[in-house]
Amino acid sequence: MSLPALRIRGIEKSFGELPVLRGVDLDVAQGTVCALLGSNGAGKTTLVRILATLLRADGGTAHVGGFDVGAQPADVRRAISLTGQFAAIDEVLTGRENLVLVARLRHLPQPYDIADALLERFSLTEAGGRRAATYSGGMRRRLDIAMSLVGEPSIVFLDEPTTGLDPQARIEVWNMIAELARGGTTVLLTTQYLEEAERLADRIAILHEGTIIQEGTLSELQRLLPAPTRELVEQRPSLEDVFLALIGAPGASSHTSDTDSHGKEDQ
Repeated sequence: MSLPALRIRGIEKSFGELPVLRGVDLDVAQGTVCALLGSNGAGKTTLVRILATLLRADGGTAHVGGFDVGAQPADVRRAISLTGQFAAIDEVLTGRENLVLVARLRHLPQPYDIADALLERFSLTEAGGRRAATYSGGMRRRLDIAMSLVGEPSIVFLDEPTTGLDPQARIEVWNMIAELARGGTTVLLTTQYLEEAERLADRIAILHEGTIIQEGTLSELQRLLPAPTRELVEQRPSLEDVFLALIGAPGASSHTSDTDSHGKEDQ
């Protein structure tokens, strides 16, 4: 069996007296999409920054693409790409110029050919000659993800990539993430949108109070809650039901009595 693309064991991180990560364990198989769910302040971005070599962990180990994050940071950076919560594009440059710039920074041959191929892949060819400042939110995010794929990294970290996007732009980004997965790229996706995780992820990990409290496929997580009562209509618990129940959120649905939990009609 091949080694996992990400292997995380006991990762800890504190900021002053505030512990953020309290021993995170997680494996992500190669060529899969893993969604990392968590409330604000759960530590999702901190974990991604550690895996991307932007922060040093206080304890534990992490291997990315087979390389030790602490001991082999240069090798890790060559294997990955990171797209943050806000598009990291140069608005003065055109879309094509942004891509060419990244290709040159990566010392890749034929940067213009690389840029043109990515513009076509992300349906940005017609806009490629326009300044990025004129792009819509969805186009900016598509360009940002395209820039992250220059050099064909095997592992991509997407840290809340659809934050602030309208529903149509969000669907465009979802389609691109699905395309990455079909192409064999390993994706670690942090998100607060539970529908996003349901739609895209092969496996889902829930980060709460600094640890992974549950991890599995959507079906496996749904089975953690009581089975629905079958009357007229049966509806499996949503990922939102599972997430709120696991973190013990106030007001979480009990999934045992009301119409929304059961998905049934009252006569």
